[in-house]
Amino acid sequence: MRKIKAVLIGAGDRGARAYAPYAKNFPHELEFVAVAEKDPVKRAEIASSHQIEVASCFSSWEVLLSENMDAEVAFICTLDRQHFYPTMKALEKGYHVLLEKPMSPNAEECVQMTEQAKKYQRLLSICHVLRYTDFWSRIKQIIHNGTIGDIASIQLNENVEIMHMSHSFVRGNWNNSDTSSPMILQKSCHDMDIIMYLMDESCKRVSSFGSLLYFHEGNKPEGAPLRCLDGCPVEYQCPFHAGKYYLGEGRNWAKKFTTDHTREGIIHALETTSYGKCVYQSNNNVVDHQVVNLEFANGATATFSMSAFTREQTRIVQIMGTKGEIRGKMDENQISVYDFLTKQETVIHLPNPNSGHAGGDEGVVREFLQEVRQFNGKESTSKSSAVLSLESHLIAFAAEASRLEKGKVIEMDYFHQKHRTQATID
Repeated sequence: MRKIKAVLIGAGDRGARAYAPYAKNFPHELEFVAVAEKDPVKRAEIASSHQIEVASCFSSWEVLLSENMDAEVAFICTLDRQHFYPTMKALEKGYHVLLEKPMSPNAEECVQMTEQAKKYQRLLSICHVLRYTDFWSRIKQIIHNGTIGDIASIQLNENVEIMHMSHSFVRGNWNNSDTSSPMILQKSCHDMDIIMYLMDESCKRVSSFGSLLYFHEGNKPEGAPLRCLDGCPVEYQCPFHAGKYYLGEGRNWAKKFTTDHTREGIIHALETTSYGKCVYQSNNNVVDHQVVNLEFANGATATFSMSAFTREQTRIVQIMGTKGEIRGKMDENQISVYDFLTKQETVIHLPNPNSGHAGGDEGVVREFLQEVRQFNGKESTSKSSAVLSLESHLIAFAAEASRLEKGKVIEMDYFHQKHRTQATID
């Protein structure tokens, strides 16, 4: 098995902790030889962990990609709005690219990246890690085998979990669509993608409703300061109080926004970063609940619901076919298959995965490296190629357009053509 040499652009949580560990666990398959990361602490940590020479550590992707590195793959794990330019340049330089989702918060940029990969005959795969989990792979296999007949309808619920919402999408990097992406794209492009993966049909129409119902200034407790540590009068009644949470059960979340994990270090971060702000005064605008309705070319339908207001972080799916039904809850790694004729239920218990996203983080890297080794210049056959991912991204964009237009039905053929034409003009 030929070892692949790679560069890492963006050494944040996903780059350094989700994908880079593959090189540590399977050093005969992958080696990182360079890194671009603006944060000097994160840059030093990844360099030390992977024995990357100082001369191959850069503060910007522009400098890294101006060099002729001895590598054939680029892992691009920057923030959402920093995906487009490094991806375009890396493809032009001849790198195969594994890109963190979402591709971009701009539909035309998604189209242009897909076309750039075709132009330079390079692989561009998107980290839709759910496709690589045992849970969703087994469900796909059951559908493919015809066990439940033809799919009539899919219902998928994404339970974000209330404290995850407060951390990532109220206080965190993805709290504002003007600087990141809309919630349906940032958090739920996984779900649009998995629906497309299971349905295996083109989507014809989309509508959506949702809003920022709760996490806004209108619900601010009387007398609540901007920062929780500045003497909040409802400290003991508020589950989101930053000091109580990040110094208690949320301590592991605190490790994501400060490198000083002592009590003093966490307190300093809460006094100086957005993670110490009141959740009702956090400059956030992404929705905290949303529903999406989809109609497919064969007449089947799907309903997706995302909600912050849940006690657990999981996905719950029900797939209704003409011969039977599938039900599953992702965090339990258990699938139920019911046969309408025999009235028999089969319960499948899957083994617990040993890597992030139920094994998907490791799975997406493994398949990408295999495809790089076998690449012959033809279009990618990856389960998460940019060509496939573009379709689910456009559905997410259509859902957000519908939501902003009070649930207007979006015709996908027109929507698709509009953005392809605009990308060509741009």
